[in-house]
Amino acid sequence: MSSNGNAPTTRAGKAADYLDQRTSVGSAVKEFARKVFPDHWSFLLGEIALYSFIILIITGVFLTMFFVPSMALVEYHGPPATMDGQLMSDAFASTLHTSFEVRGGLLMRQIHHWAALIFMAAIVTHMMRVFFTGAFRKPRELNWLVGTLLMILGLLAGFSGYSLPDDVLSGNGLRITDGVVKSIPLIGSYLSYFIFGGEFPGDDIIPRLFTVHIFLIPGLILALVALHLFFVVLHKHTQYPGGGRTDKNVVGYPLFPVYTAKAGGFFFIVFGILALMGATMAINNVWSYGPFDPSPVSAGAQPDWYMLFLEGSLRLMPGGAEFVMWGDWTVSLNVLIPAVVVPGILFTFLFVYPFLEAAVTKDKREHHVLDRPRNVPVRTGLGVAFLTAFIILALAGSNDLIATHFHMSINTITWVFRVLIFVGPWFGFWITKRICLGLQRKDRELVLHGHETGRIVRFANGEYIEVHRPLDEQERWLRVNYSAHTPLEVEPATDSRGVRRKGYAQDKRMQRLSRFFYEDRIEPVTPAELAAAHSHGEHDAIAGGEHVEITSGAAVGGGRDLVEPDAENDGPPRH
Repeated sequence: MSSNGNAPTTRAGKAADYLDQRTSVGSAVKEFARKVFPDHWSFLLGEIALYSFIILIITGVFLTMFFVPSMALVEYHGPPATMDGQLMSDAFASTLHTSFEVRGGLLMRQIHHWAALIFMAAIVTHMMRVFFTGAFRKPRELNWLVGTLLMILGLLAGFSGYSLPDDVLSGNGLRITDGVVKSIPLIGSYLSYFIFGGEFPGDDIIPRLFTVHIFLIPGLILALVALHLFFVVLHKHTQYPGGGRTDKNVVGYPLFPVYTAKAGGFFFIVFGILALMGATMAINNVWSYGPFDPSPVSAGAQPDWYMLFLEGSLRLMPGGAEFVMWGDWTVSLNVLIPAVVVPGILFTFLFVYPFLEAAVTKDKREHHVLDRPRNVPVRTGLGVAFLTAFIILALAGSNDLIATHFHMSINTITWVFRVLIFVGPWFGFWITKRICLGLQRKDRELVLHGHETGRIVRFANGEYIEVHRPLDEQERWLRVNYSAHTPLEVEPATDSRGVRRKGYAQDKRMQRLSRFFYEDRIEPVTPAELAAAHSHGEHDAIAGGEHVEITSGAAVGGGRDLVEPDAENDGPPRH
């Protein structure tokens, strides 16, 4: 009996041994299983993006079995009744067939669409966490670039995906794309003919988008996800600051069995939530719009949320900003600036920022402990400024809905957003920077004097003093263990022989930039300052045994801020 019971295990062991001897996979699995990961909820944002992408692949495979990527016109017969007998493309007809006649088809379509929205939301919030905590610093600059490329590919995947049904909404989006492409000087018209296979809408755009959506972009995303995870394993995982956490260790749990079980369970949670959303929340009901026709454009014709900033940018740009170049080439700045220049600025900022910050700090150390956003006020302010601009543009992309729902003038709304797009980011940066500096001052005050308790003591000479409770070691470490970078110092413009030094102009530019980043700063409390703050001068003698009248509780020390003794013993306070 025991022999029969152990036979499957023996066969599995032999198979594993066979595989290990030919691939050496055992050592890799063993090393990977020992990988330690910190335990914090924000690290799940990347997992949500990964699991959403897996769900996109699963549901996408199902949908490709029924979708017909063709723009050939057919007369549709079937549900719903409003579409019966209408002339439409094969793409739109197959979408209706999948939604109403394929068992589970509509559920899969809705899960697929919701997964796409959650995928982009998880990527954006994950990148926000990485940016605000400085997780992009050395040695993770390349991984930040990989993440930025993944976000861009996610935008392209979403755009190519919701353009496939060939309904009014997707057709309007493609028409806008055609206008944006044609606004590119010199090559715009040629690019448009190449993309659409002729004058818009042509006959080729849906088959081409289908190929891009199911082959090209998913393949690139899979490759970049693999590279991203490789970098995560290669480097030590980042961790939030705290006691015992340094750049030389990782405090957490091993991948196996702790995080293997957590990751498996979390995948099914994400899948379950997306399935519930797909079953109960209707989205992208293409039959409400009908097959593509360039004539009907109404309020509510907005893209998915992650493309709204482009829509808003186009809506805010005043018309008439055009000029003719060389007598034949019309340059439409009213399209080129909002649809090409503005996204270009955003993505360029994301690509270059890690290298820019490294240049203004001259910091070449490896960083595995994350920053608290308050300790890097300018970086946090810049992040909030860009988020503010994104939100304003997204709201501007729905200015018609705001006007119809709140019975307001669309012209007034548009002009308000035009002002806000310039004032809002600046104000967001300024107020965020001031809040961060204020929080740093509060931390400094807490380290030096402890928590206020509301307890008052009175000395024999009639002086009243508040008792403060000292911070424990974890709290103090969190508030003092960071580097306050200072503006760069540059060498003189000339060397010892009076010859102008090469590179001086570049050094001066970097110095001015570093002043923008680090001129306003709060230095962390030093051990000397802490000792001085807890040296109470003439009141030390009082604590040594002289009479003290106490109105509430006991006190140790003196000065303007007293510190309570250690709760576990009656010795001196812990500093």
